[in-house]
Amino acid sequence: MEFTVGQIAEVLHGTVEGDSTQQVNRLAKIEEARMGSLSFLSNPKYEPYLYSTEATVVIVSRTLELKKPVTAALIRVDDPYTSFTALLEFYQQASRTGKRGVEEPAYMATSARIGANHYRGAFSYIGENCEIGADVVIFPHVFIGDRVKIGDGTILYAGARIYAETVIGQRCVVHAGAVIGSDGFGFAPQPDGSYRTIPQIGNVVLEDNVSIGANATIDCATLGSTIIREGAKIDNLVQLAHNVEVGRHTVIASQTGVSGSTKIGDFCVLAGQVGMAGHLTLANRTTVTAQSGVGKSIKQEGVLLQGSPAFGLRDSLRANAIFRHLPELERRLRLLEQQAQPPEKR
Repeated sequence: MEFTVGQIAEVLHGTVEGDSTQQVNRLAKIEEARMGSLSFLSNPKYEPYLYSTEATVVIVSRTLELKKPVTAALIRVDDPYTSFTALLEFYQQASRTGKRGVEEPAYMATSARIGANHYRGAFSYIGENCEIGADVVIFPHVFIGDRVKIGDGTILYAGARIYAETVIGQRCVVHAGAVIGSDGFGFAPQPDGSYRTIPQIGNVVLEDNVSIGANATIDCATLGSTIIREGAKIDNLVQLAHNVEVGRHTVIASQTGVSGSTKIGDFCVLAGQVGMAGHLTLANRTTVTAQSGVGKSIKQEGVLLQGSPAFGLRDSLRANAIFRHLPELERRLRLLEQQAQPPEKR
């Protein structure tokens, strides 16, 4: 796809310095760019490349003062990094949603409804009484169960499995192999030591602009809904159990597991391989570092946690520093004990 410098500036609400009619057909790092490329400058240490780059156009800050002449056209914006991210989103959306129509064989129940400008890939399945919006992209081998609702502009990648009753908002992305709405892990112990399955009759709700990574699994609620709030980003291989709630714009990294009925606040960060016990509450803007285990609720906002069990980062770092010296501390303690004993017992 090709765009003019002027068209890109319009998308970014930026101001052009140079020839706005030049064509751009690729994105590139500023140090690697060639003619026809668009790049950006955000980190000051890369500024020397601005004066030598072969890029056709570079996105820069409105406040940047040039130290040398540049050959590239410039698009001046308030925040180059954010603008470049927005441009990547625009390019990605344009390339993804270029697909339209229905590939055969594909199945959609007669009671289902789907909006205009959609794409349904080969071997995709849409069940009874589904309501699917406009501009939805459904890649091959996607399964959508009965009575599912999907908002405008959502993308479901190949092999995603959307169980019955799931509600997905607008502009969501569900990556390949993700399973949304599978049964929660609910089993009642019996007197003879066996387990009886507890029916899981709730659903999963993804609000607008949610991203679900490849092979992530989100269980349906026992009753009510498992809810992923607006703008949350869930990485690959994450497990969210029944009745979990994830707050707005919270990010959860790969291999994290969250047990049932735990409520995670807004703007939280859970790094890789975090484990959370069930029925907990995590306050807004909590950050949990990698491989930490959270076993109690966190009520204070903005806390940074580390360790297993997780506690405050500064205390955890101090404890780890002491832990490394335990053998030496033990040796010194034994010497002190020996010195404190009466001479006849030494």
